Amino acid sequence: MGYRVVGDAAMLAHFAFLAYLVAGGFLAWRWPWSIWVHVAVALYGLFNVLVGWPCPLTHVENWGRVRAGEASLPGSGFIDHYIAGVVYPQEREVVVQVLVAAVVLASWIGFGLRRRHAVRHGVA
Repeated sequence: MGYRVVGDAAMLAHFAFLAYLVAGGFLAWRWPWSIWVHVAVALYGLFNVLVGWPCPLTHVENWGRVRAGEASLPGSGFIDHYIAGVVYPQEREVVVQVLVAAVVLASWIGFGLRRRHAVRHGVA
């Protein structure tokens, strides 16, 4: 049971990471200090897409699942198993990546505009 919990926790951490990747820039509008965390997450995500480096969370999830007597994730891991082909068609992966990048950039532009307004009006 304990190993399965490790695998499930890694899966949930993956979902949380992806949700924060998409929405974290908007959260920084409310909590400006968090923009630096979001920048790090976005850069890691970009690096992962460009280089294809295996995510450590996938390794942890596979480790827990195999030790719990389950199969490891097929294919490249989390995205291939839980997202691509489930949330969006597999052949639209590049479109989804571009849309995520556009959302992140829009959140950062909005963050910058809000910060500039706050500084000009002495709210910062």
